[in-house]
Amino acid sequence: MKETVKTSRVAGYLEAMYRALNARYFGGELEEPIITIQSTPRAYAHVTVGKVWHRLDGREQREVNIGAGTLDRPIENVVASLLHELVHVQNMQLGIKDCSRGNVYHNKRFRDAAERCDLKISYDPRIGWSITEPTEALIDFIVSQGWEDIHMGRTDGYIRTGAGGTAQPGTGAGPDGKRPSSTRKLICPCCGQSVRATKAVNILCGDCLCKMVEVQKF
Repeated sequence: MKETVKTSRVAGYLEAMYRALNARYFGGELEEPIITIQSTPRAYAHVTVGKVWHRLDGREQREVNIGAGTLDRPIENVVASLLHELVHVQNMQLGIKDCSRGNVYHNKRFRDAAERCDLKISYDPRIGWSITEPTEALIDFIVSQGWEDIHMGRTDGYIRTGAGGTAQPGTGAGPDGKRPSSTRKLICPCCGQSVRATKAVNILCGDCLCKMVEVQKF
């Protein structure tokens, strides 16, 4: 896969993720939002309550935004943020109120719906059941899709908590303030073919029969 170092390519990448997540977790029944990449000062992502985008054919769409300053987090965290917002989209379609206090405080309806979508949800007294992490099941799905880290991001600063969108816990962060990736990449030293895994593995390249080696930084 080509490195995601252009905003147009990143936008297309996120749209492809949306379609795959919609098919897997929502039976393909979610409405199609406009996916944007903008700064989100207090959250990793957001979805608009109203359909704020208007097309010449009369169609109206919600906006799902991924924070420009958080794109280069481990891909499983980016996907978890996107999936968090898609849970909100589903709840809005079903008429389920999953937030209060100006759409900041996430209630148990949100938690329950998110946990059914392979998200781990924790509680924060300010924003409710909003702290979002990927489960092993979601990470396995990400690996199966071949999704890799996005190699660009705006210098907005790493956001540890959020309001009105996805919030990630600050614990477990590395020295640069970013959470370590839960996946690892292995390459064949002979042909360069690569794979992702969620744990330490001892595997051979099927083409070269060479032992694949783990890449420490990617």
